[in-house]
Amino acid sequence: MNPNTMRTPDACTACTICVTHCPVAMATMKFRGPKLTGPAYERFRKIGFRDETSLEYCSNCKNCDISCPSGVPVATFAMLARAAYCRERKPPLCDWVLAHSGDLGKLCAYLPGVLLNFCMTNPLSRRIMHAFGIEKRAPLPRFAPLAERRAFAAKGDTCAGEKTVVFFPDCFSKYYDPTTGLDCIRLLEKAGYTVVAPKAFECCGLPLVTGGYADDARHKARVNSKELAFWSRQGLPVLTACPSCALMLQHEYRNLFSEEEEIGNHAGRVIDICAFIADLIRAGTLDLSGVHTSVAKLAYHAPCHARAQGAGRAGLDLLSMIPGIECTDMDSGCCGMAGSYGFKRDKYAIGMRVGASLFAALREHGAPLAASECGTCRVQIRHGSGIGVAHPISIVLHFLK
Repeated sequence: MNPNTMRTPDACTACTICVTHCPVAMATMKFRGPKLTGPAYERFRKIGFRDETSLEYCSNCKNCDISCPSGVPVATFAMLARAAYCRERKPPLCDWVLAHSGDLGKLCAYLPGVLLNFCMTNPLSRRIMHAFGIEKRAPLPRFAPLAERRAFAAKGDTCAGEKTVVFFPDCFSKYYDPTTGLDCIRLLEKAGYTVVAPKAFECCGLPLVTGGYADDARHKARVNSKELAFWSRQGLPVLTACPSCALMLQHEYRNLFSEEEEIGNHAGRVIDICAFIADLIRAGTLDLSGVHTSVAKLAYHAPCHARAQGAGRAGLDLLSMIPGIECTDMDSGCCGMAGSYGFKRDKYAIGMRVGASLFAALREHGAPLAASECGTCRVQIRHGSGIGVAHPISIVLHFLK
């Protein structure tokens, strides 16, 4: 996408295909749809007229971008408009908290998980949070034990030779699910790589953009782009296990902050870890001879932000390479969580309606375990379907043991 032409809405032909593929528009009449809130209203914004009353219902799932036959960045228009609107009218406190989850996680990084989870999950706390806008029924992820978070944070910043890769630690892995991050590192080490997990990396900024805090996200983009530039000069790839982080680092920095030349210049160094591991298997670098041969039936959910990158289903491809695994692509749309969207009191029911077809498909399929790369997708799938779910990398590592 050319950043110089990206912000013109005139490529939109008003075909409404994006509307038919928008899960939120199908779940609630409160959202006027991506065409109106995106390119259609953008024409009016250019002459000073704004009507952003339904913009908060956009979940930034990117299904509009995926479906647009003209390549219009529909969701980007909406996110830039939301940022402008939120500069004038501050969002509610719960939006600030959920958007800044990475910063809050950093503050809580060295507090015991038992204490944090008690403060977050006891009935009194949930009622208070509900009053402030965080749905009491929503499946808030629990902080991992302190020892696990410290083990993940303990990886060094030192390049150890030619066979070294850099791991971009997403916020969900750092604070809530370090086991997945550690599984990624263990699998890379099993393939003979030294893994660097730089502490200088910040949150990718996507929750901030979706929440209307694009200016705060710009700061994150500057920090991360500087760090990417450093590792790019070392000639090292940067791997990430989170599709939303990959989307932000590879595409959204350039789309959202195109006026800053240094932001996003090294996006080409960022690689999805499932695609990277699959390439190692094809090259014979990662040996599958010790894999269990018993048949395992799995169901796969492709996160919206993985599909938005147009690079296929790397997690599904990887799982399909493992002997004995029968993995079915559910292909049933968005799970409805959309980062932190489904945690909000006024969005929870919408998110559950969005994910209903996926939950039904998973239960009908009958697999005891589902796979998905996105951390909050996994949270929502457990909540909505009752089925266990893991990152594809964790599943592959289990079979290689």
